[in-house]
Amino acid sequence: MTRSANAPTAGQINLPGQAAAPDGPNDLTGMFVMHWAFRRDLDRFAAAAIHTPVEDQAAWRALARRWSLFRHVLHDHHTGEDEGLWPALRSSADAAGAAVLDAMAAEHHDIDPLLASVAEGMDRMAATPDPDARAALEVRVVAARERLGRHLAHEERDALALIQRHLPPAEWERISKVYFERAKTPREVAALVAWVLHDLPEPAAARLLGGAAPVRVLWRLVLRRPFARRERRAFRYAG
Repeated sequence: MTRSANAPTAGQINLPGQAAAPDGPNDLTGMFVMHWAFRRDLDRFAAAAIHTPVEDQAAWRALARRWSLFRHVLHDHHTGEDEGLWPALRSSADAAGAAVLDAMAAEHHDIDPLLASVAEGMDRMAATPDPDARAALEVRVVAARERLGRHLAHEERDALALIQRHLPPAEWERISKVYFERAKTPREVAALVAWVLHDLPEPAAARLLGGAAPVRVLWRLVLRRPFARRERRAFRYAG
C-alpha cells in the first residue's frame, strides 16, 4: 500500500521498530507502514504460537487463516520489489548499491521457505492437537520473525536510501502504482486496507490515507469491527 499522492509531506515517518528513515525527495510512508504491519503480525504470531493451547483447534484454524493473509500480503510486497523496484534501482546503482540489491533478493529467497514451513505447522495444529508439532511451530515462527526482522531493518537502512538517491519522485510514483498497486479485486483491496490499518497509530494512518476520504470511511464504517473480531479470534491467547 502506498501513501495517497495528495497527502502532505513533512519528512519521513518513523514507526515503532523501524530501523531508519532515509530522507530525500520521496515520501516512503507506504513502505514504512507495511514494514510496521509485518512486524506487528510476527510479534503476535510468535506470542500466539507459544500461548495457544494445543487442544484449541478453533484458535489454530483462525491462526492458520490469518497466517495465509500475512503470507499473501508479504509475497505480494516482495514481488513488487523484485520485479519493479530493485531492477529500477540497479540501473543507477554503483557496485555498493548493487550489492545491497543482491542481498535484498537473496533475503527474499531465504524467507520464503520459512513462511511455508510455518503454514505447514499451522495447518497441522488446526487438524490435530500435537504438542511436538506445536513446539516445532514455535521455533519456526520465532525464526521467521527474526529473519524477516533483520531483512526489514537492512532494507530500511540501505535499500530505501537507494530510492532517495536514485529515483525521482515521478519514477517512484510510477513504480508504486505499477508494482505495488497492481490490479486487485474489491475483496483483496478491502482485506489489505483492514490489515494495514489495524492498530496503526492514528498519525500514521492519517498520513497514509491523506486525501483518500473514501478509504477512511470504508475502514471506519465497514471494515474495522469485523477485522478486529477476527483478530481477537486468532490472537485470543497472544496477550
